[in-house]
Amino acid sequence: MTAPTTEVTPVGTRTAQRWAAWHAERERDLATPHGWLSLVAYHWLPAEPSRLPGLPGLWWADADGARTRPGSAPDEHGSLHADDVVDGSADAVVAEGASRILGTFLPAGRSPLDADPGATAEVAVELVRRTGRYAVRVRDPHAPALLGFAGVPVFGHDDAWVLDATVRLFAEPRAETVGAARIGLVHRTQVVGEVDLPYPGDPARTVTLALTGKPGGATLLLFSDEAAGVAPWRVLWLDLPETLAPGAEGTVRVDLNRTINLPYAFSDHGTCPAPVPGNHVPFAVTAGEKAPR
Repeated sequence: MTAPTTEVTPVGTRTAQRWAAWHAERERDLATPHGWLSLVAYHWLPAEPSRLPGLPGLWWADADGARTRPGSAPDEHGSLHADDVVDGSADAVVAEGASRILGTFLPAGRSPLDADPGATAEVAVELVRRTGRYAVRVRDPHAPALLGFAGVPVFGHDDAWVLDATVRLFAEPRAETVGAARIGLVHRTQVVGEVDLPYPGDPARTVTLALTGKPGGATLLLFSDEAAGVAPWRVLWLDLPETLAPGAEGTVRVDLNRTINLPYAFSDHGTCPAPVPGNHVPFAVTAGEKAPR
C-alpha cells in the first residue's frame, strides 16, 4: 500500500538560523564532562580477576556478566561508587550492543575541586558489550580531546543540501550484520527501509540508500561519500512522517547540513557501526560535519 505523498514546506531563510542553534547544542552535548570527547581508554574484561590500567579494583567477566571487586590492598585510585556499587563491588550485565555507566571514581592526585562549577572531576567507567564480549570504556573529564575542544569543523550551511526524497519503509525490518569502527567487531542492525537521495541540482537522478533503526524508533542514514576532509562515514537522523506506515512510501526532507560524525571520528575508543554495504553516495556531500582530527 502506498501512503499519500507528504506535503513538504519550502526551504526558508530560517533554516540556517535553526541549523546554527542545532549545531551550537550539538557542540554543547559533545563538551559535557562524560561525553564522547572524554573517552581515554577501552579495556576488554579478562576471564580472571585482574587489574586494569588506571582503574580501581579487580575486573573480569564470565558467563553471567561483568564483575568488579576491591583489591586486597588499598587502591591508589580509591574505589568505584554508584547506587548499585557496594563497597567497590558490582555485578552487571548489558545487552549486546548496549552500554551503561557502571560507576565513577576520583583518580589519584585529583581533587573534587578540579572541575568547573557544576561539573565533575570524577572518571566514569562505562560497561559495554560488543560481539559477545564485555569491555569497559573510561570517560575522563580531563581528557585531552575534551580540554582542547574548540568546536567541530563544519561545512557552511547551504540550502542546496536540503533535499526532498522518496522514502519507503519495509513491511518487516531486514536483519543485517555490519562492520564496526573497531577492528574485529560487528554490529547486528535492522534495515527498516530505503531512501532515494537526489543528486543536488539534478533531482531526477537518485541513489538508493538503506535506512537502519528500529520500527517506531529513530531512523538513521549511515553513509560514506566522495567528499574530502570528512570521516570515512557519517550519520544523519531522519524525521519520517508520522503517517508513514510499514510497507508504505512517502516523502521525507533530508537536510544533509545536519550530517554528523559518529563517536569513532573523535576517539580511537569508539565502536560505532559501519554503514550497510553499498550505502555509498557517489558524489561529494560537502555538508555537515568535517573530520575532527
